[in-house]
Amino acid sequence: MYFDRFDICSAYYLYGAYYHAGQFSKEYAYMGRVLNCGFHPSLVFDIKSLSENAREIFDKLVEDNDMNKMEY
Repeated sequence: MYFDRFDICSAYYLYGAYYHAGQFSKEYAYMGRVLNCGFHPSLVFDIKSLSENAREIFDKLVEDNDMNKMEY
């Protein structure tokens, strides 16, 4: 995994789109922050559109946040 702004924005946007729990969730806020940075995905943007690096970032977000939900 390496730093690439487009990959980071892509991963966070899709993570927010797939996993948000409503308009006031932190995942929904990710989408807004990414859009404020100037990232505007196409209408056909989905998980298959991610580069290898962006997919790693996305997978890490999912893994980290699934672990947090399991903590009691």
